[in-house]
Amino acid sequence: MKRLINSLDRWTGRVIAVLQWLALPLVVLLFLQWPLRDLVRAYSIQANDAAQVMFALFVATSIAAATRASTHLAADSLAQRYSARTRQTLRRLIAIGLIPWALFLLIASFGVVSDSLRLMERFPTGNPGYFLIKAALYVMGLMILAQSIIEIFRSEGPGQR
Repeated sequence: MKRLINSLDRWTGRVIAVLQWLALPLVVLLFLQWPLRDLVRAYSIQANDAAQVMFALFVATSIAAATRASTHLAADSLAQRYSARTRQTLRRLIAIGLIPWALFLLIASFGVVSDSLRLMERFPTGNPGYFLIKAALYVMGLMILAQSIIEIFRSEGPGQR
């Protein structure tokens, strides 16, 4: 079981490490929309559509990344006064609470996501890639589920990976 949790931990860490870099091209694309529209008079719609895909994938990992970084508890100044054992118990309770939500997300969106992927759905602008936004919903559910399982079964505290 420990090997499985460690593998899952490495996998989620890698996905977050890769997708966090989408923030840079996202900012660039959002910045370029006005010059592309006003000066170049072309490609602003494509820049916007690509930025939407990047934003969806970036946000898809945000809850798992926040859980990994312990920012759910770190945001609460009272939690800093809790013992390490209490903080770990709270982390596990949060993870247990996230599992039903992640499962609901995966089950309820299955039809919409699978149809979009099967059809390779396009943006209303005609640009390809809209299906990636819907696929990001599944990425989010899987990341939350994986990180919750890691938190529940991890034997050491946060930061000791």
